[in-house]
Amino acid sequence: MKKGKLTVVGLGYVGLPLMLASTENGFRVLGFDIDEEKVRKLNLGKSPLKHVGDSRIATVRGWAH
Repeated sequence: MKKGKLTVVGLGYVGLPLMLASTENGFRVLGFDIDEEKVRKLNLGKSPLKHVGDSRIATVRGWAH
C-alpha cells in the first residue's frame, strides 16, 4: 500500500476509472458522488458503468481474491 491517499469527486466516466486505477496501484481512495443510485450500486459491488466490470469493483473493495 502506498502512503498517499486520494479523494475522487464524481464517480462517472472519468472518476470511477481514475479511482479504480489508483486503487489497483496501491493508493487508498475515497470516492464521492451525489447520485444515490450510483453509490448504492458501488456499495453492493456493482459497476454503474457498462464499460467497467463488476469484478473490478469487487476486487478493489476486497471482496474478490
